[in-house]
Amino acid sequence: MKKLIFPAFDHKVKQSGEKLLIFDVIRRDYVALTPEEWVRQHVIHVLIHFKKYPKSLFSVERGLKVNQLSKRTDVVVFSSKMTPFLLVECKAPEEKINESVLRQVLIYNLEKKAEFVCITNGIILKVFHHIHNELKEIDDFPEWPNDESVEC
Repeated sequence: MKKLIFPAFDHKVKQSGEKLLIFDVIRRDYVALTPEEWVRQHVIHVLIHFKKYPKSLFSVERGLKVNQLSKRTDVVVFSSKMTPFLLVECKAPEEKINESVLRQVLIYNLEKKAEFVCITNGIILKVFHHIHNELKEIDDFPEWPNDESVEC
């Protein structure tokens, strides 16, 4: 898999027939190791191990409805009050991070209403504070709020 901007991490990979699988610590199962999944697993690792987000507040690959269409959010991290805190849209490294991808995550966020949204292909990371219908780009994933005490 391609080297990403995120730190390397100890990951478990196994072969199942023709497929390569990677262990997802949130779903507690092996999932197909696609280029997008490689990015998603790196993001999850950074959020848990470097930003100290509690594993128990993650939602990965969950469905939502957008204009009667079934879609999936890549990663949603909830606050301790169970409101969406961060919504992340992951793309494969060869996919462009552009206005279209930002539009996609903002459409998803119409339902989720996360305070922060992120788009990444593992090569480029764009994070935005989304509050009062305004977007302000920030340099990195937001820190986990200090007043949010939740067991990991």
